[in-house]
Amino acid sequence: MKLVRHGIAGHERPGLVDAQGRIRNLTGHCDDFGPQFFASGGPRKLQSVDVESLPIVAEGTRLGACIAQPGNFIAVGLNYVQHAIETNAPIPKDPILFNKAPSCICGPNDTVLLPKGSTKTDWEVELALVIGKTTHYVDPAQALACVAGYFICNDLSEREFQLERSGQWVKGKMAPTFGPLGPWLVTPDEIADVQNLRLWLDLNGKRIQDSNTSDMIFTIAQIVSDTSQYVVLQPGDVITTGTPQGVGLGMKPPQYLKPGDVMRLGIEGLGVQEQRVAAWAD
Repeated sequence: MKLVRHGIAGHERPGLVDAQGRIRNLTGHCDDFGPQFFASGGPRKLQSVDVESLPIVAEGTRLGACIAQPGNFIAVGLNYVQHAIETNAPIPKDPILFNKAPSCICGPNDTVLLPKGSTKTDWEVELALVIGKTTHYVDPAQALACVAGYFICNDLSEREFQLERSGQWVKGKMAPTFGPLGPWLVTPDEIADVQNLRLWLDLNGKRIQDSNTSDMIFTIAQIVSDTSQYVVLQPGDVITTGTPQGVGLGMKPPQYLKPGDVMRLGIEGLGVQEQRVAAWAD
């Protein structure tokens, strides 16, 4: 299944994408795609829904983030070999974990706002996942069974806030609109091999990230397992799993986002996002 949230910001409704690519309204079959939906086995329950009986959502309706109100939004840094090389960073021995704020989440095509004082905001196409059941101290061999679905995340990062100010990376990772998710949540049964998915990002029509999840240093199973050693992962929690080479930080000279730029990014089988960049305005 491909699950989607549609409607104006703050009032999105649940839906799914039918075989013809049309969005169908799931109102009445579930409330939303939040923690309770996953805790109660929501994706499994929706398999019995008669898709053809669902109302079709008007074409052009805004898409919200495909996940509603996760309790935790965890990210992984430096998880692609070539990305570590381009940024002159050593290959990590363990997954580098940090948090993004759930308040940074926005829709896949919403405007990305540069924070006040930003001079080095960067792009990062990433494969993200949502946890489907309480997960703690899980072995890698069982870890993928804890995943309820996959989707795209643009892990936007303000590099000066992240790397040049004292403290932790999170300063550059949590600004509003710094976590577009979607367009869809795709259930695992639709993905043959999560470690063999092409992912890419275009900036103003030019392809600048183009890689495959096979270049990950730590697999999805290893990431879920490792994260569960330090925190109890709850249904609805989001983990985004790192970006490949091609970020602005790694360019010579570095290149960063400016108002008017357009990012278009996608992952094989998970759809496409597109965001225009704008300056922060009070």
